Amino acid sequence: MAETVTLQVDGKEYHLPLVQGTEGERAIDITRLRAETGLITLDPGYANTGSCESAITYIDGEQGILRYRGIPIEQFENHPNFVEVAWLLIFGKLPDQQEYARFSEALTNTANIDESMKHNFQGFPRSAPPMAILSAMINALSCFHPEFRKVDDPDQLEAVAARLISKIRTIAAYAYRRSRGKPVMYPDPKLRYVTNFLHMMFSQPYEEYICDDITQDALNLLLILHADHEQNCSTSTVRMVGSSQANLFTSCASGVSALWGPLHGGANVQVIDMLKHIHEGQMTPEEYVRRAKEKTSGERLMGFGHRVYKNFDPRAVVLQRTAERLFRKMNKHDPLLDIARKLEEIALADSYFVERKLYPNVDFYSGVILRAIGIPVNMFTVIFAIGRLPGWIAHWAEQNASSTARISRPRQIYTGNPETRYVSLLKG
Repeated sequence: MAETVTLQVDGKEYHLPLVQGTEGERAIDITRLRAETGLITLDPGYANTGSCESAITYIDGEQGILRYRGIPIEQFENHPNFVEVAWLLIFGKLPDQQEYARFSEALTNTANIDESMKHNFQGFPRSAPPMAILSAMINALSCFHPEFRKVDDPDQLEAVAARLISKIRTIAAYAYRRSRGKPVMYPDPKLRYVTNFLHMMFSQPYEEYICDDITQDALNLLLILHADHEQNCSTSTVRMVGSSQANLFTSCASGVSALWGPLHGGANVQVIDMLKHIHEGQMTPEEYVRRAKEKTSGERLMGFGHRVYKNFDPRAVVLQRTAERLFRKMNKHDPLLDIARKLEEIALADSYFVERKLYPNVDFYSGVILRAIGIPVNMFTVIFAIGRLPGWIAHWAEQNASSTARISRPRQIYTGNPETRYVSLLKG
């Protein structure tokens, strides 16, 4: 007999089924709660509400676990391949040699955007936020690929996924070049995914940007670690928009807009702003940490703590090692990295932060890595979006294939005026 929990309301008992996931996590199924009791649940921020069942990503915040399709993210560190992980997330398994070769070829062949789309970039001021351009251009792609407004089989999904994952880096690079008044650099079919993106960002006519292996691995790994993170704000937005049967382009464009918010995708920018504030204010890390502990100081230690991870963020552990390798190879001294290292050392030894379990999160090191590669701060969230795109596609496809999917329609508790008579205050 299936397990249930008992809810007592007004002297009546209602039995609600329990649902259990692969890793033993449990949930109360309230699908029929309103129909049977007339009640709804109230959960601002949805911190205790599961919106779906998903087979894509598993997180255990208490134990610091993050797995893609069952594979711990730490296992991608030694051979980081963003394209391979994108396939894993979208199709549920690692690609074999034939699948990988076919998908890689599709990424190469579909990297260019339609030439007429280039005119769209001219409609934005050079100061336009890159995330605004990215969202608008991804939405515009649906106009150039009407054959993918409905995706019903794996072949179509593979084709549209390749186009989106390939073209997003082209759009991002074009937006950056436009903001600097530089000529666009077309994708180079000889280059791999990450190096091609950096080529489009930084090459100049007759002067090609050369990407070394350490930089390539660092950016691959950073994209991998951002590729999915369960039902976060942007992924939930993609699912909600997709639940109306909106096409994949439009749904992912909505994810970009959600990610744009400073409380979501902009956190690593806040880390860099904090490090600059410390450096330019000629404060010691010790002094800043002391101020951060004072509630009235207005200073905050950015990049520490996480809503989900209650001990440590496993992505931060990997990125810390990545940052060390990158800076050792580049033989580059960055005072901001020195400050970041010291802040981490102080916070991990300070009972104030240890007792509150405020450990470095993924944003703490991703900012300094992007800075070292040469990515400008206003492009940080765009890089996040490029990394997160495979996860958005995977969740959209999972929901689209579900036979029980329904349009998302949360309820509310109304707190406005009771019924009020209309009396006009206008004269005449």
